[in-house]
Amino acid sequence: MKNKDQVEGALKDIGGKIQQEVGKLTGSTKQQAKGLKTQAKGKLQKGVGDLKEAVGELKNATKG
Repeated sequence: MKNKDQVEGALKDIGGKIQQEVGKLTGSTKQQAKGLKTQAKGKLQKGVGDLKEAVGELKNATKG
């Protein structure tokens, strides 16, 4: 089951990719850079969510 950080991180990553592509199409390096920054934030947030999920699964496994 996905947690909030995994979902929001994935959405930020997708949004950043779109922003980067718009920047490429319009020739705006500033938009491309913003898109890359948003992607990095999204990947980081998703990674935090993945870690939270792994810790939760580990806790559940050790309880049983």
